[in-house]
Amino acid sequence: MMGGMNAALRTRESDGLFHRIGAFLAEHRLSPEPANYAFAYSVLIAPNGPLAIQVARLTDGGCRLTQEDLARLSGVPIAAAGTPAAQPDRRQPQLDQAERLVAETQAQVDGFAAIVRTMRRETNGFGRDLAQSAAAINEATPVAVADLSRITGVMIARAKDSETKLALATDETERLRTKLAEACETARRDPLTGLANRLAFAEAYATRNLDEGPYCLALCDIDHFKRVNDVHGHGVGDRVLKMIGHALVENCNGQLVTRHGGEEFAVLIKGMKLTDATKLIDRARKTIANRRLRNRDTDAPIGAVTFSAGIVAVGTQESAEEATDRADKLLYNAKSLGRDRVCAG
Repeated sequence: MMGGMNAALRTRESDGLFHRIGAFLAEHRLSPEPANYAFAYSVLIAPNGPLAIQVARLTDGGCRLTQEDLARLSGVPIAAAGTPAAQPDRRQPQLDQAERLVAETQAQVDGFAAIVRTMRRETNGFGRDLAQSAAAINEATPVAVADLSRITGVMIARAKDSETKLALATDETERLRTKLAEACETARRDPLTGLANRLAFAEAYATRNLDEGPYCLALCDIDHFKRVNDVHGHGVGDRVLKMIGHALVENCNGQLVTRHGGEEFAVLIKGMKLTDATKLIDRARKTIANRRLRNRDTDAPIGAVTFSAGIVAVGTQESAEEATDRADKLLYNAKSLGRDRVCAG
């Protein structure tokens, strides 16, 4: 009897966890594929673990997780309930669309290589036949002369076939170049806002030209974004994200504006000292705060949408992680002081 009761209890707990996982995936609009299901399980099974803490931090304010967030969080230790945290997974994040494009490109590379191998084999045979034909002409006999027309016809046909394959290979090369360019662009672009993403930011930071400095880094986070999602829905929230991103681009005079994750944007500013860079970000903040938005589906007023920011001068030997961490601390200072402000340091 006791064994049956325990089994029933375990079944109810399992069903409850299953429904919680389903609700988690639905809340963040994640497809119920095995990788996403496993991620949700890892978060929910250890609500106080390091992975759950990082998820809570990213979703503070009502933003949803993205596939890019899930890929980045694959490096966070996953702690099962009552067990020590596992060692971090160091795999680099990959965007699904970029993976598909790279796979297609790889398949085309393989096909192109096969064409080249075939052409090399046929070219070798063509040269051998040509040598034999030259020898036959030099030793002309009635039989050799009679066969010359047939041999020449075969060589001409094979030459035309090789020319056709070469033209196809040339076209394939151009398609390959296009696919590779698409893959590189997709891997560095945020699909919602169209802005550069965290990967593009990291590359730009790592390859910055110090002769064009000084450099500053600003982290901008939308205030009370959860309220927008809760009142008007995630569709409106997505449009607000795009509006803020594009407004930052318009007001930052060609500086690199990236979506850093959730409702957070990073701006890498070159050629400005901290004082001037702070004024630039603050002007963008005031411009956005002065806008009065409406829900275009219901015509209900959204009101003002503001952001808080932390901005730092980047040291010449400072890593992206160090600069981002300093800017993040200043961003939270701006939040704690009442939001809708820029804190510099």
